Amino acid sequence: MKRLFEYFDYQEYLRDYYEEKKRDNPFMSYRYLGNHLRLDPGFLLKVLQGKLHLSERSLPKLCSFFKFNERESRYFELLVRYNKAKSTAEIKLYFEKLMTLRDSRSHPMEEWQYAFYQKWYHSAIHALLLIHEFNGSFKRLASLLSPPITARQAQESIRLLMKTGLVTLDADGIYRSTDAFVTTGDKWRGAAIHNYQKETITLSAEALDLHPKELRDISTITVALSAKDLPEIRERIRQFRQSIMTLDNENAPDTVFQVNIQVFPVTQAIGGKR
Repeated sequence: MKRLFEYFDYQEYLRDYYEEKKRDNPFMSYRYLGNHLRLDPGFLLKVLQGKLHLSERSLPKLCSFFKFNERESRYFELLVRYNKAKSTAEIKLYFEKLMTLRDSRSHPMEEWQYAFYQKWYHSAIHALLLIHEFNGSFKRLASLLSPPITARQAQESIRLLMKTGLVTLDADGIYRSTDAFVTTGDKWRGAAIHNYQKETITLSAEALDLHPKELRDISTITVALSAKDLPEIRERIRQFRQSIMTLDNENAPDTVFQVNIQVFPVTQAIGGKR
């Protein structure tokens, strides 16, 4: 069984604990464990199944049962709050607190991947190295971005990209982007991507003043639609994004572009025509 600090899902931790104890003790059951945790066995089963969450008042006795030290208890309590969090702000808050409690023995890949989404220029540099041979001049690399960043930021970005496997250093001393990717889907990734999207939307506003019209296309429409049309709009946007990703032309890439497509309501729903 993994150490507590390697978990980002307290229900997974409880399931692993139950399965491990059941292998060693044939008398182990949900009723047996529930009685020792002073929890209703039916409720405990639903918690392990991911259908219900532990209450705040039950956490001290669970920490006592598992014989957690102070730091472990704090981590477990935060883990429960993180898994129960609904808003992006709460998820981000608790995830970052969890990361401060993890130690060097815990696998750091989640932290690196989380950091990838915190700054817009990490993905920009990753894309840039597909068309630019970077040999270690961080000042030059920083100046190629728009808006430019500092040499130190460029150096930290390369270090992060290498940790996540998105960039490698070849035998010729050239940093190259790989085909690796940062996966999405976990709770923390949703919060991280939310932050990344906010950063790139801010970039699009700055682009109005930073770049001439010849190098940008920022257009808007305001239209009345049914909320039921949103799935169709999403599908059309998905197809459009895919067509850009697979764009086939004779021109060699020479610039990294950020393509933002945004659809959001600017009124409350008021019902159909009367």
